[in-house]
Amino acid sequence: MTTTLRPTGPEEDTPGGGRARGFELRVNGRRVGELRLATEPRAGVGRVERLTVDAADRRRGRGTVAALAAEEVLRDWGCAAVEVAVDAEAPAAAALAGTLGYRERSRNMVKPLVERPPALPSGSTTRAMTDEEYPAWRAGDRDEVVHSLTTRAVPEAVAVAAADRAHATRLPDGPATKDAWLRVLAHDGLDVGTLWVATAAGLPADLGADHWVFAVAVAEEHRGRGHGRSLMGEAERLVGAAGGRVLGLNVYADNTPALRLYESLGYRTVRHHLYKPLR
Repeated sequence: MTTTLRPTGPEEDTPGGGRARGFELRVNGRRVGELRLATEPRAGVGRVERLTVDAADRRRGRGTVAALAAEEVLRDWGCAAVEVAVDAEAPAAAALAGTLGYRERSRNMVKPLVERPPALPSGSTTRAMTDEEYPAWRAGDRDEVVHSLTTRAVPEAVAVAAADRAHATRLPDGPATKDAWLRVLAHDGLDVGTLWVATAAGLPADLGADHWVFAVAVAEEHRGRGHGRSLMGEAERLVGAAGGRVLGLNVYADNTPALRLYESLGYRTVRHHLYKPLR
């Protein structure tokens, strides 16, 4: 039995210098599924955008063969790693990825805003970030993003570009950016944390969120005192006041304290982001 990939068309150029191509998965010349691969506009990273096997041909190892073939294509394209997003409601796909050596890097979580969050605890207040505070916050957030990504096998140049792109596109006017909120949390007169929340424009619509927490941070010396919960409550208040209905976020899979916090607040996982080195 011979399994092959047949291109469905020529290679496509993607924004930022990437490439993409669709394929049919065939067994002895018969179509049994489809595959689409792409490279991110960042060096060395490939992505499985779609992998489906027709219902009549499932549970026969077709998905495994297709995934391995996809990895070979991406190696030929010069990729050092591959990424794939798996919906939380697709346990079979997650199990296949685990069998093939994929590891979870992060997950998307969402929460419908059905109730107003509790008030801030005594001694805590929030305020808008000032223009004078913004440069230092931006530099710190950039450093945090770069550190978080590089410790999870993302090349430094890729991590730096991702952080800079996020600030340039989502906060073009700093604290004055429309439909974005930058807040500072103080407790007993000391600044203890910051929050960045905005509309979810540009993020996949099927995640179901209309607003997104892009960054929440508590100073190391003030952690473990409930300030992260206070910041998340502030995010819900801001979004609710703006007419938002569902708030989403991305959390790294190995950040156990953050995962526990979000789960305790009613967030549920909707998508897992997995990766695998190819070299």
